[in-house]
Amino acid sequence: MRILIIEDSDSIRHMIETLVSARGHQVEAVPSGAKGIDSALTHAPDAILLVFPLPGTFDGLVVCRKLRESPTTRTVPIIVISAMTDTASKQAALEAGATAYYTKPFSPTALLKEIESIPARESARMRTR
Repeated sequence: MRILIIEDSDSIRHMIETLVSARGHQVEAVPSGAKGIDSALTHAPDAILLVFPLPGTFDGLVVCRKLRESPTTRTVPIIVISAMTDTASKQAALEAGATAYYTKPFSPTALLKEIESIPARESARMRTR
């Protein structure tokens, strides 16, 4: 699967990239929301790992909403990873279009299971159409 990682912290971005690519996934990692939107719309990934919050104009919620507005990325699973543990932040992410929400520190095993369950969920979704 092609996974897009949108994370502003170099060390965390590298750690997630290493974790996901070690499982055989093709990974593209970018440091900003604007670059993430551009990458996703240019080469639609199979899943997006999006960190909240992101600095700048394209924070995590804006990125999530913009990706959901585009036909190219409307159905791509968006997995949010956030330091914000409050219910309101989680609810805002889900309302913006996030598929799943993980809080930092997150379990690498749980994150990989979430990513690796995507093909089965997509297959089931296609059968119910």
